[in-house]
Amino acid sequence: MTTLKRKFGTETNLVGAWLSIGHPTVAEVTATSGFDFVLIDTEHTTLSLETVEDMSRAVDAAAGDTKTLVRVPSDDPVRIKRVLDIGVAGIMVPSIETATEARKIVQSVTYPPEGIRGVASGRAAAYGDDFQQYVETASETITTVVQIETQTGLDNADAIAAVDGIDAVFVGPADLSANLGIFGEWENDRLDTAIDRVVSAGESAEIPVGTLVVDPADIETRVEQEFDFLIVGKDTTHLSTANERIRERYEKEVSQQTATSLSED
Repeated sequence: MTTLKRKFGTETNLVGAWLSIGHPTVAEVTATSGFDFVLIDTEHTTLSLETVEDMSRAVDAAAGDTKTLVRVPSDDPVRIKRVLDIGVAGIMVPSIETATEARKIVQSVTYPPEGIRGVASGRAAAYGDDFQQYVETASETITTVVQIETQTGLDNADAIAAVDGIDAVFVGPADLSANLGIFGEWENDRLDTAIDRVVSAGESAEIPVGTLVVDPADIETRVEQEFDFLIVGKDTTHLSTANERIRERYEKEVSQQTATSLSED
């Protein structure tokens, strides 16, 4: 079985899906759609570790080879340790601004003596059945993604991307535009320049750079900007968009029927 870490290192155009609804069914249905991975967001949601674990189980149970990444709220090594013990494929860490911070992340996902991750026989180690093997090989399988979304992060993008153990860099367009003082100005030249800077840093370090696309109409633009992978769509957006579309279709049909009935009268 190919690990997600290896995929990020050897394959192009990986595609993921963003999950913020804390229910295993949402995760399972999404995982049946052929994505390389799902990203469970715990930075801007109320999801508990128990919920994340259940969602991860649902992804693992689904047909196919979709893996689970979890966006943690910060670079807290305790939180990172507890998420990894669930047995997910890796983590995404927001708002990394320096190479020193990036190295701290790598240490947090790595067992001693190279790192600082605490050793325990949780779900990741088959509750102890694969304890020794997991500890010895975990660093070879855990995917580590960092987000660059501030001016300081942009200034240090090359150094961050070059840190050994960082598998991918991710651009958070909303936070990045906000930190640059141009929130929501998606066609602003300063935002385009910032994105180019991160993409170039990834190319120099030979690691992929990705971003999130909520509106399908933006996919072409992001591909043209030479992102190596995309997370396409959010579960909440899909739900609200589909609900609005089908409601509008019903209202249109009723309106047409009413108009026809009135004309016949």
